Amino acid sequence: MISDINANTFDTGVDELERFALEECTKRQLLDRQVAAMVMPASHCELAVKFAKLGASVLAVDRPAKRSAIEDCILASGLTDQIRYAAITLPNIPDALPDAPYDIIFIRYGLDHLVYAEAREVIRQLMKKLRIGGKLYVSILGLKSELGDGYEDAEKSVEERFCHLPPAMIKKYGIKSKVCLYSERNLFLLMLEAGASVLRTLTTTYGNVKAVAVRV
Repeated sequence: MISDINANTFDTGVDELERFALEECTKRQLLDRQVAAMVMPASHCELAVKFAKLGASVLAVDRPAKRSAIEDCILASGLTDQIRYAAITLPNIPDALPDAPYDIIFIRYGLDHLVYAEAREVIRQLMKKLRIGGKLYVSILGLKSELGDGYEDAEKSVEERFCHLPPAMIKKYGIKSKVCLYSERNLFLLMLEAGASVLRTLTTTYGNVKAVAVRV
């Protein structure tokens, strides 16, 4: 299930991965072609609105319980012709999605709430939802972030790593479910194993790990 925790909680300032994705959207719009983007989870629709303001058609994805809140956000944005909502609860990705295939898919958090094998399958399914040349942007909670302090499965392989955070971290961030924390190399291999062609990976100052991949 997608959690309410945002992977960018531990970062400040402009999110670099988000900037990469918005720049990509701008470049594609300059080719006089309608860009299709998907953002999951949509949260408060901030990123979906940014894509829409650049002219993209956007699918805002989140779990069913968020439908009313997200539809209210879409209505308030005044961009109802460009943004639509779809209910998805990871790890289940429907075969048919509105406006697919996409030029850009941005998954901001949620993969870390799955075991590694499930996360790999989600990435594989998302890659199939991209056009050839489309890009996938992934952000995930990092093993070297504050969340890794006292994390019981830190020494396990990423395939076996899945446990609750220490009580202090649960209390601080409200992450009550088990999580799999990633190193930058773990995320790189996850993308490769899922069939993605990885363009770049990075670790933020606060320890989150991020990646950009393209469908070839």
